[in-house]
Amino acid sequence: MLVKPLISFPSLEEGILVKRYKRFLADVELKGGKIVTAHCANTGPMKSVLKSGARVRLRYSPSPKRKLDWSWEQAEVLSEDGSSCWVGINTALPNKLIRLAIEAGYFTQEFGSIKEIRKEVAYGTNGRSRIDLLVQPVEGAADSRLIFIEVKNTTWKQGKVALFPDTVTERGQKHLKDLIGVLPESRSVLIPCLSRNDVDVFAPGDAADPTYGKLFRMALSSGVEVIPCCFGFHLSSITWEGKRPFLKRIKEN
Repeated sequence: MLVKPLISFPSLEEGILVKRYKRFLADVELKGGKIVTAHCANTGPMKSVLKSGARVRLRYSPSPKRKLDWSWEQAEVLSEDGSSCWVGINTALPNKLIRLAIEAGYFTQEFGSIKEIRKEVAYGTNGRSRIDLLVQPVEGAADSRLIFIEVKNTTWKQGKVALFPDTVTERGQKHLKDLIGVLPESRSVLIPCLSRNDVDVFAPGDAADPTYGKLFRMALSSGVEVIPCCFGFHLSSITWEGKRPFLKRIKEN
């Protein structure tokens, strides 16, 4: 079945990752042997994704306002069976993808008809946090409460389970507390953006951040909704791959 792209763009340039360093930089060898330095928006450990010698894809976007002409967008990972999957590593994309998915009607069952979507709206204790997306239902909706949506880019996996976070994240812990804080006057939704289509289910990454895992389960019991969404990453497009179920915790071996 042909999957319609959620977003399309000029074809990316493929190369081989030499190294990622100083968190924001990556050296990549392009076809022909030229090595370029690309901006890396994902400053985390990128567990199961960051591998020197792997194929990667870059976006070329020269501008006087940019220090680097290249941006690292995708990385290829190999599974145990030899199959490959392209993973989206640009942490600036998930919020945009989820907004486009909402506007395309993929969340009508969960959210109903939408009047307005705003981004980066201040909320939380003393207004010191900013929600990724704030959705307002249409007037007369069955549930007219505002919908606070926190999006988390998810690239780490174990087997077929997508996991977030892949490192300790005090910021992520705070976001869960803030989501709990707007209940029950508003709805709170955590959307793990699964930036790889080789996973079947989502779970909190307790092995990387046990505190986040505990808060995740506390959020569930408090009424925070969790809707993992999967995307496929391609040379010139990103596709909607549907929603995925979630586990409260992954079974430890």
